[in-house]
Amino acid sequence: MTGEAVLRLRMASPDDADALYAAGAMAVKQGLEEEALPVIEAAVERHPADPRLWQVLGLAHRLREDLAPAVAAFEKAAALAPANPLIAHSLARSLLEAGLPAVERFERALALAPHNDAVILGLLAAKFAEGRLDEAIADVEARLAANPAWLSGQASLSRLRWLKGEREDFTSGFEQAVSREPRDVLIWREWADTLIYAERYDEVLAIVARGRAAAGDHPIFDGLETIARAEKGETEVADRLFAGLGRIAHVGMAVRYLRHLLRSGRPAEAGRFGEQWLGDAEAESVWPYMAAAWRLTGDPRWQALEGDERLVGVYDIADAIPSLGELADRLRAIHHGFGQPLDQSVRGGSQTDGPIFSRIEPEIRALRAAIVAAVERHIARLPAAQRGHPSLIGKRAPVRFAGSWSVRLTGAGFHANHVHPQGWISSAFYVALPETMGGGEQGWLKLGEPEATLGLDLAPFRTIEPRPGRLVLFPSTMWHGTLPFAEGERLTVAFDVARPPQ
Repeated sequence: MTGEAVLRLRMASPDDADALYAAGAMAVKQGLEEEALPVIEAAVERHPADPRLWQVLGLAHRLREDLAPAVAAFEKAAALAPANPLIAHSLARSLLEAGLPAVERFERALALAPHNDAVILGLLAAKFAEGRLDEAIADVEARLAANPAWLSGQASLSRLRWLKGEREDFTSGFEQAVSREPRDVLIWREWADTLIYAERYDEVLAIVARGRAAAGDHPIFDGLETIARAEKGETEVADRLFAGLGRIAHVGMAVRYLRHLLRSGRPAEAGRFGEQWLGDAEAESVWPYMAAAWRLTGDPRWQALEGDERLVGVYDIADAIPSLGELADRLRAIHHGFGQPLDQSVRGGSQTDGPIFSRIEPEIRALRAAIVAAVERHIARLPAAQRGHPSLIGKRAPVRFAGSWSVRLTGAGFHANHVHPQGWISSAFYVALPETMGGGEQGWLKLGEPEATLGLDLAPFRTIEPRPGRLVLFPSTMWHGTLPFAEGERLTVAFDVARPPQ
């Protein structure tokens, strides 16, 4: 369906640059870049000296994850408007996503917008991407020395230190922040949230106690303690704390309560509680727990949710990739300097940062094209739309990605069981595997087994053998993980297909 913004763009006078820009910007904002692109290209030809139109053209290409023309458009815009901070940032960001050197451009953007959080964090990401992790850490430490209450900076510092391999003092930057602002509850919350990502629940409780002593009682502390007690399996205490919170009004806490009910052996109660959230705008994060509750209670609704075999697709697409060996070499080069992220499922390996499908190397572009074709084939074989079903939605095009990355596991590495509720369809594409994984199903993908810390007696309902060139697609709300393997390298690309606006 063509949006109103695209109609305005097509109806705008070719001589009215202001109208073309306004309509083009609106179309891109509404996700209509595919329909708007030809008109924006014509507008740029008509008004080649207007940096705003080049900016919109760059944004349209960027949304299509076609970064080579996006970079070229942003470079033209920056040449025409060198003092425009938004254009400078757009160019720097597109260079970073394309896999090109971006530090210098981020520094120029920062000179134009010295207090812009997104630009500062982008500069850190650019340095990290170029293997300058220590420099990125030093930069953020220097900024935090002047402003220790900068929360996104503290969170970034903790993640960078974790990537470097620091495990004991990776959140120590928060000490300086709370010494300066001991009554700022938001600093205590950010500190505790960072520790929750690392599953350091005893430390979370210690921070909550310190926060209460410094800032007094606050509902934020109550929520954090409730989460920590529940995740530690302290059932009776957590029951009392959840009851003390009153009516749960946020889906994030609803998920925590579902986890608690499942962990404490009350799947029927979890199912009843979760049902009231299924109409919520963020219900995707609830579905994995409903799947577990329904399986445990024998509820036939699980079959409609995850039992249809057509929801999972296995496609061997090696013939569509020019060279798996060259792709593997390219990915290994990208992995250089990366480590295990703080808040991801990787155990014993590394994961790349940033959208890998935005990169412009020919091996990546060829892979993306093959992946898009396979995803379109998979979508075509899905069952018909079902109202309220998280996977069988109505509008199923265009194929866009909510995230894309590569994982390199070594030794006994594996993925902990997890879900990707921000996506629609998730994946595993196998690029390189050890000559032998070991006996049995070592290294295989498993579907349907919930997170181990929930302690549920639910085995995978399907396991899939990895092979070089094999792509596996499955619902993003479906639990998935991998079995460890004995030794060698397991190199994959993964992505989430974005849920098209309905």
